[in-house]
Amino acid sequence: MSVDPLRVWFRIIRLHRRATNTIAAELKALGLSIPQFDLLSTLTEQEGLSQQELAERLYVTKGNVSGLLDRMVEASLVERRAIPGDRRSNALYLTAKGRELAEHGIAVQRRYVQGTLGTLPAEDLADLERIVLAWRERARSAEDETLARLRR
Repeated sequence: MSVDPLRVWFRIIRLHRRATNTIAAELKALGLSIPQFDLLSTLTEQEGLSQQELAERLYVTKGNVSGLLDRMVEASLVERRAIPGDRRSNALYLTAKGRELAEHGIAVQRRYVQGTLGTLPAEDLADLERIVLAWRERARSAEDETLARLRR
């Protein structure tokens, strides 16, 4: 039996869209967009990041995160604190309100994952993880090769 990798790719893209749309609707009910949730959930993993470090973790530019961050600060979800010895950068921290909202968003995603991916048999889930990790390594290599080629 021959499987076309392109067909598998299209299925993964469509599955990603379906999952993203479902999660986006759930997050919207909490008053969050996906980019807002990504910012909050990243800060639940590590607070005290600079805006540059946050942008790198979100795979966006510092400029892209700037406006979003401003709105999150205005909404009292995130606060900027001065970094001693660095007058140009601030460390980013969740407020109590921001942490609570992030935790609700994480719970939404946990329920979705448990109700979908979590219902797969354990062996299938282990196979999927092994495949995804192998694919990730190939994707990283392809990214490195592409970036090296473009720098030439």
